Amino acid sequence: MTDFSTFSLDEKLLQAISEQGYETPTPVQQQAIPPLLKGRDVLGVAQTGTGKTAAFALPILQIMSRDRVQGRRVIRALVLSPTRELAAQIDERFAAYGTHLDLRHRVIFGGVSQHPQVTALRRGIDILVATPGRLLDLINQGHIDISKVEFFVLDEADRMLDMGFIHDIKRVLRLLPEKRQNLLFSATMPKSIADLAGSFLKDAVMIDVSPEEIMVGRIEQKIMFIRKADKRRLLVQLIEEEQVERALIFTRTKHGANRLVKQLGQSGIDAVAIHGNKSQGARTKALAGFKNGSIPILVATDLASRGIDVEGITHVFNYDLPNEPESYVHRIGRTARAGKSGVAYAFCDDTESGYLVGIQKLIGQSIPVDEEHPYHFSSAIPKPGQKPGKIKDGKGGGQGARRGHHAGRGKGGNSGQGGPRRQYRGGGQQGGQYRAGDQQGGQYRGGGQQGGQYRGGDQQGGQYRGGDQQGGRGEQGEGRGDSRPHGNSSTGKSRRRRHRRN
Repeated sequence: MTDFSTFSLDEKLLQAISEQGYETPTPVQQQAIPPLLKGRDVLGVAQTGTGKTAAFALPILQIMSRDRVQGRRVIRALVLSPTRELAAQIDERFAAYGTHLDLRHRVIFGGVSQHPQVTALRRGIDILVATPGRLLDLINQGHIDISKVEFFVLDEADRMLDMGFIHDIKRVLRLLPEKRQNLLFSATMPKSIADLAGSFLKDAVMIDVSPEEIMVGRIEQKIMFIRKADKRRLLVQLIEEEQVERALIFTRTKHGANRLVKQLGQSGIDAVAIHGNKSQGARTKALAGFKNGSIPILVATDLASRGIDVEGITHVFNYDLPNEPESYVHRIGRTARAGKSGVAYAFCDDTESGYLVGIQKLIGQSIPVDEEHPYHFSSAIPKPGQKPGKIKDGKGGGQGARRGHHAGRGKGGNSGQGGPRRQYRGGGQQGGQYRAGDQQGGQYRGGGQQGGQYRGGDQQGGQYRGGDQQGGRGEQGEGRGDSRPHGNSSTGKSRRRRHRRN
């Protein structure tokens, strides 16, 4: 299959595809478009960056433009996305591919006023891209009716479940009509995703684009062993020597992203940070500047790794190695888009060697080592037989022992320098139970700072589930959810005032 004309797409779609500079379908497009055009359900295992948005958007646009509905416009296609950034970019792709078609689309998410969204919904739309929180909120208010949906797309399903959206997804599924075409895309396929897919996909065609296939040939990967204190100097040197015009830099924490932006500025390099603690307005402005080239460097946490789809990124820097190997694949997939080449650098200090072992095990190859840089640190090289994820010494956890707050259990870290080891699950510092957390708390699950029970939260609170404000319980941050925080007390006592759903 050599070009998009072999799919027998409408001439207006082919014109839009040509205007986007697309010539050859990607593997996921070659596998997904034909069965979708035939009305089959599709279950796809594919990362962001494989062209999967076009893989489901083009068939939806083709069928909807061919089979027009008389009378007032109703929502015929619903695309559910885990994050605001990803939802916005999916909507942008629908706009680009459908520019010559008489179809209306709209994206809705929280963190902004609902009034413009409601106004657009009242005028009538054909395609809706949404995050779960705002979608259910507007359904409950009577502004959205999804009973006429013909196409349902669940994108980044594994991310959805990681963020705790399973109950929201089930609520949406109950509101959809029985007769519809379903598409589920996920970067990974654990049992939880397989079970979810089996609950609503019917006789689905399975598509699998593995991480190895994504990276072969187009991304030049390099690993650099280095002391943590030297990372910034090496980063500045590489940016200046290679005259980097558009780069994405990943840090493990939000605080680390902010600190690095400040340090780069002191070296005369313009950069901005994007992460869950930033307001929606600040995140949108940062992405817009990065896209139009006015901002050359974007520093991000893994919140953005699946949501940033910007062409022309020449470099990806893993300033901190991710503690989840799959995140490495998502990160470097931001470069080498649309058939172009790209470079992915990874810095590995002596506390991250176990993460490197896990990454290389996942991708099935050893990343080439660059020993020629002036800060090479051989002690950061993984030891023979080292297990994935195991931090080598007592400096890899947080500072719990020094501050007297160590407690809990988990896997993958230490409680702090000089302190007894606890069981952390991807945790960074103090806490009860950490699961990919960063700092203090009772029970962290992907959390950021102080609190009682965090689940994907960002700041202080009693029970956070993906929150990015202080309070009792909230959604939409780095972790789970995209809706309402309820309060602002660091002890978890909710003031129970209504917040805008995300």
